[in-house]
Amino acid sequence: MLFLVLSIVCSVSVSVLMKLARKHQIDVSQAVAVNYWVAIAWTLLVLRPKFDNQLLVDHMGIFGVLGVLMPVGFLVLGRAVAEAGIVKTDAAQRLSLFLPVLAAFTIFGEVIKLQNILGLILAFSALACLLYKPNRQPEKPTHQWNSHTMWILLWVWLTYGTVDILFKQLAKMGAKTVSINLLITFSIAAIIMFIYLLMKKTRWDKISLLSGLLLGSLNFGNIIFYIYAHMAFQENPTTVFAGMNMGVIALGTLVGAWYFKEKISRLNAVGIGLALMAVLMLSYGNLLFL
Repeated sequence: MLFLVLSIVCSVSVSVLMKLARKHQIDVSQAVAVNYWVAIAWTLLVLRPKFDNQLLVDHMGIFGVLGVLMPVGFLVLGRAVAEAGIVKTDAAQRLSLFLPVLAAFTIFGEVIKLQNILGLILAFSALACLLYKPNRQPEKPTHQWNSHTMWILLWVWLTYGTVDILFKQLAKMGAKTVSINLLITFSIAAIIMFIYLLMKKTRWDKISLLSGLLLGSLNFGNIIFYIYAHMAFQENPTTVFAGMNMGVIALGTLVGAWYFKEKISRLNAVGIGLALMAVLMLSYGNLLFL
């Protein structure tokens, strides 16, 4: 459970940093590009990966897809926020929980138990409550609902759900291969992001590049603790999939209210309570149904 909590804290810290970046006019794309190189450095320093040619051959497909989807997910997310608005984009990202949960029972062979069903009911109820925000101000005219907007939100949903599933696949390979797995994945993502910025003829900004140092450290912590959480709950991936989403939303909502002075409705407060109940049910529900 400790690894899951640490991953949630790192994830929310990344969101806070991204929100502050917009306020201080930091180029997020440059920060994200640097973030991958920093994550590579942390992987080399902390995990000390040992190269295995056979591992590269056997799992290059997973590494390649994950390395592409991580930066693409960021770019699609930014496009979705611009075209569909933050509320719809956040909903699409969090509801991607459905895909890894489905994979837990179909691909990873998790046995469906009563606590899983009750936990998922609580989890999706919490999502509905936490993602609800009264529309006090009409969205800008650019946030029009059309087929193009729908496809962008669908890409957000598919991308983040698929990334969750692939991280679980990396965790299944065992602790000894985590370091080389992350090194390869981060390297592919870094190269793709760097090429993207070169194609855009980006004007490099010192503050944006420096902010990537902190972003990379938090991102590395988020991912490594997330993978370790999957190892700890190897037989119950639903616990990690749902617990991560619920924890990020609940903690993010509290941080938003405390630090950014965002208002929490009564329904949002109910959602936080349901999220905590969902995590407890998915993690320790078996104690109730012995």
